[in-house]
Amino acid sequence: MVDDTILRAPGATVLLSDRRGIPEGAQSVEGTGYDFRRPRPIGSARLDHCFTDLVRDDAGLARVELAAPEESRQVALWVNPAYTHLMLFTGDALPEITRRSLAVEPMTCPPDAFRSGAGLITLEPGGSWVGEWGITPPPPDVR
Repeated sequence: MVDDTILRAPGATVLLSDRRGIPEGAQSVEGTGYDFRRPRPIGSARLDHCFTDLVRDDAGLARVELAAPEESRQVALWVNPAYTHLMLFTGDALPEITRRSLAVEPMTCPPDAFRSGAGLITLEPGGSWVGEWGITPPPPDVR
């Protein structure tokens, strides 16, 4: 189970959605169960939420970090400034999933952007767009 996994996620704002997953508002994560800006166990948090206002390091990267409870193993996903949103999903809505993992999806816009147009990137013919993201694997075991 993912409950004991230590999560640090850089989102200062969480998007609230209706039961169909369509955003209907936003709120600061400050003082809520969605505040993972400091590392802490995922616990019973049911995540199927998009986060924005990402806190970035000096290089402009936002990082989601996961660590085993004893912090012996860790992995990080990083995104450059082209990505403004991160979707975090514990799988609670899927009956065949038993909270065994956390999905992290880098996004350039909020959910429902094709309908709302919010943050949507439109390219003219011949145009291009570049974004970078990556995974920093755990260091190899030293025995």
